[in-house]
Amino acid sequence: MNPVLLKSLIRNALFALCVLTAFPLGVMAQPSPEPEQKRLLNGLRIKLWARPSDQDVLLKLRVHSGAAFDLAGKAGTMALLGDILFPDPTTREYFAEEMQGRLNVTTDYDSITITLQGRAREFEQIIEILRTALVATQLTPENVAKAREGRIKVIRESSVSPAMLADRAIAARLFGDFPYGRPYMGTIESLERVERGDLMLARDRFLNSNNSSLVIIGGVQPNRAMRALRQLLGPWRKGDQLVPATFRQPTAPDSRTLILNAPADQSVEVRLAVRGFAREDPDWAAATMLASVTLQRWEKLLPELARGPVFVRHEAFALPGRFVMGTTIDGLLAGKTLATGQEAIRSFASSPVTSSELEQAKGEMMALLNKELAKPEGVADAWLDVDTYGLPTIAEQIRSLSAVSQNDLQRAAERLFRDGAYASVVVGNSELVKTQIERYGKVELMGEIDPKTETKLDSKPTKSQTKPAVKP
Repeated sequence: MNPVLLKSLIRNALFALCVLTAFPLGVMAQPSPEPEQKRLLNGLRIKLWARPSDQDVLLKLRVHSGAAFDLAGKAGTMALLGDILFPDPTTREYFAEEMQGRLNVTTDYDSITITLQGRAREFEQIIEILRTALVATQLTPENVAKAREGRIKVIRESSVSPAMLADRAIAARLFGDFPYGRPYMGTIESLERVERGDLMLARDRFLNSNNSSLVIIGGVQPNRAMRALRQLLGPWRKGDQLVPATFRQPTAPDSRTLILNAPADQSVEVRLAVRGFAREDPDWAAATMLASVTLQRWEKLLPELARGPVFVRHEAFALPGRFVMGTTIDGLLAGKTLATGQEAIRSFASSPVTSSELEQAKGEMMALLNKELAKPEGVADAWLDVDTYGLPTIAEQIRSLSAVSQNDLQRAAERLFRDGAYASVVVGNSELVKTQIERYGKVELMGEIDPKTETKLDSKPTKSQTKPAVKP
């Protein structure tokens, strides 16, 4: 799985873990502490957790706008802006070698996050480096060209697995031209279109103090931290207005199964998805737990799923996300896999969620995420999510999440699946799987594509075949 996506999924479920660890479900753990909250005059929100015994300090600054705001045809603009914040590679080397820490920048659909970790005694120097990136961003023609070439080189040299191609294809199939349907890291074609003026516009619109939050955890006292922040980040420019994350909603996805012909052996990648909820939606937690229950039911319907990787996940963003089912399976079972996936979804209409299914879902979530919340970085991400997604306080979320019931999961299932607007994708040898899938419904064939280019996955196929659907 894409590491940025995995990190986003872990972050999306941290608050559910707060509930699970705060209430007796087998393993007890302490909920995260509440931060000391401050705000600079320029609007920068600051959350502090002083740990005097720590020799190191962790800083995470998040800009609450991400790749969803990339201009059409220029996917990767915000990611490229993140790359240019620290154009000199010696800066990262300094953190790694001299401070025994790290510096990295990650971009997703909803944000750009800068992580700096180093020695607490050099806190002011860390803030000075951050200040240079934010206040005096070096958007020179040379740096823009160098950053673009570097990102394109990484894409060219990266091997794209069938699983990654399937994930990208299902996103494009589900959302079309909506921002979540395009790769947030960009493609070779889209990055070549990004000009210096595009990056300057993105910087002016989004890279502003009142559109950002900073978390500090470690061996730095609040008075010292605030003194350095006022002096060094106080001059950071405040934006005139915040750009809301509002876009025209995508049309309903094509109901035909898209078959992407890709070099593969007997196995294929299968994806089935519906549109999900936004992170701030009251049913977000129920949908996250519902993913686990859906997986349980899918595996009972098709025991062969146990032979390879299989998942069901609810990916929540600032705007409605996606509920995705996926697996790697023998190509001869491709049609049956899609049919049983839809059957698992339909089962909620006739078989409500049981108490045992709910408890198992909660237990699995706790086992997966408990270690993450125990880390300062996991706590920092959870705090930042409060600002990114407009969430209530952690204490309020714990109270609401602890009350999630079987009825809540049932309501979430009805909201997710009631219109039957599915998108489905199979990546593999089209000659092997086409007849298998045609037994269950209509298909659309697309010839082999280059996953590193911005080929439209929902464009006119090279060959099309439809057949009336029959029951399995």
